[in-house]
Amino acid sequence: MVTVSRETELAQPLAGPSRTLRATPPLRAAAPAGDRWVGAAGLPGLPVPVPAEGANAPAPASVSRETPGAAPAGSALDAAERADRAAGIPAAGADTPLAQALARDARRRIALAGAEFAKPMRTRVLTVANQKGGVGKTTTTVNVAAALAQGGLRVLVVDLDPQGNASTALGVAHHAEVPSVYDVLVDGKSLDEVVVECAAIPGLSCAPATIDLAGAEIEMVSMVARETRLDRAVTAYLQSHELDYVLIDCPPSLGLLTVNAFVAATEVFIPIQCEYYALEGLSQLMKNIDLVRSHLNPDLHVSTILLTMYDGRTRLSSQVAEEVRSHFPQQVLRTTVPRSVRVSEAPSFGETVMTYDRGSSGALAYLESAGEIAERGARGQT
Repeated sequence: MVTVSRETELAQPLAGPSRTLRATPPLRAAAPAGDRWVGAAGLPGLPVPVPAEGANAPAPASVSRETPGAAPAGSALDAAERADRAAGIPAAGADTPLAQALARDARRRIALAGAEFAKPMRTRVLTVANQKGGVGKTTTTVNVAAALAQGGLRVLVVDLDPQGNASTALGVAHHAEVPSVYDVLVDGKSLDEVVVECAAIPGLSCAPATIDLAGAEIEMVSMVARETRLDRAVTAYLQSHELDYVLIDCPPSLGLLTVNAFVAATEVFIPIQCEYYALEGLSQLMKNIDLVRSHLNPDLHVSTILLTMYDGRTRLSSQVAEEVRSHFPQQVLRTTVPRSVRVSEAPSFGETVMTYDRGSSGALAYLESAGEIAERGARGQT
């Protein structure tokens, strides 16, 4: 009889974000014949026999939260090496959908290992917006930004949400005493005074948000040209810094902060949850984008739409995806982001999923999305 045991690694007290949860290692089945089965390196889930534990057994390998099969960050493979590795993955039968999914993800990892993205023809400023909450705006912002930076591009994230979740995910302090976007909008400070480099990802920087930003809309009401304050700050910053991408994370509303983001950008990047309510919110968002384009920023347009929290097992997700693609065939990315526990876990460690578990399904989806965005930028299709 096969018995299954689950090993859990105890949390260690660490500085910084609370690490009360640790990734659970794969299940191991103990065979009565003296062999146990573990995932083969590079081919997660494919069993290989190893000697039973005993006096002469080698020490077990240390458990890592990195998904097996993920190539080391920054390792570049040429086309021949990629093809050889992909060809070495056994084909899974039609009656084993789990093995098919594992093999497909392994091939995706090989294709994306050490990928470098082409630079855009000019600096692209994208506002990530959707007034409906819980659709993955912040998650999309930080993970696409991290993927672009890991691909060799220079990226700035402007956290315009008073909750400061983007700052948390990028490991940037955003308590009340920290210089933030609030100081830029209300006190007229330059972005140079608030932008912080992200230690975990070279080429990625962040302008953090603090809770003070919650009162910024009220304080800005009486200011002259209140809708263009962020635009002036971003324009001045780009004159002295060479960047490839600027991503502005918006709050889940259509207030003055979001209007500032629309005026500062030329492109709108819309994450859409694959549920019906997201379609209702999209129509209202498009009306507001049209208003801003008519009165404040004639260059503003929707360039990118990403389908998030996609569940291929349900007809609802497929129907929503088809509906969005039928209305926005040029803007919707080919890649869809599935629901992923790794994506949800990463912020609790002050990381994006791109550094927390680069080989997970969520990280692969965001990496592919970033690749599509970079490809469009390099071709001028924005």
